[in-house]
Amino acid sequence: MKILHISASPRGEDSNTWWLAQQIIAQLRSRVAGAELTVRDLHATPVAHIDAGYADALGSRFEPDPSVSASGSLALSERLIGEVEAADCLVIGTPMHNYTVPSSLKAWIDHVVRVRRTFAITPDGKVGLLRERPVYVGVVSGGGFSGAQAQQPDFLTPYLKVALATIGLHDLRFFTMERLAAGEQVIRAERERVSTAMRQADFF
Repeated sequence: MKILHISASPRGEDSNTWWLAQQIIAQLRSRVAGAELTVRDLHATPVAHIDAGYADALGSRFEPDPSVSASGSLALSERLIGEVEAADCLVIGTPMHNYTVPSSLKAWIDHVVRVRRTFAITPDGKVGLLRERPVYVGVVSGGGFSGAQAQQPDFLTPYLKVALATIGLHDLRFFTMERLAAGEQVIRAERERVSTAMRQADFF
């Protein structure tokens, strides 16, 4: 099994986001011996925003000029899509920034959700072109965004569901750590809670 870990925290390995993703990865590895891991750290190696060549190609009805495809955003898009295609499952670790995904993760999505490459436009709407595979999403937030005691709206979860479904990835499984701005005691409690939940979860 090949695991692709997309890390979107600016704090990298020091973050609760990284910790949460590592718990997910450990559970996957405990169930499948010899699993291979590829890490795409969106802050250690930032993904550039799309350029004019990319925008022109996607706005055209035709395939992009090969000279444009060989460099710039389209070439980067192809590498990022290739990483997804090679993976048997994805692990996305992300904080919630201003109610939704960080800009680094949005840039990655803009490269991966690409017309005529990862989705097609049909008379019935957009149809994903990638094969289905599970996507495990670890979301960390300073405030509470779920349940009756939610303190803020959640645009992250529905956005990821729609964006990834566009390319054919419908099997999203979310693990969350919330209200971490309340301090170390809450962080410890959330880590304990999520560790217990993962041991009981069905990962496949």
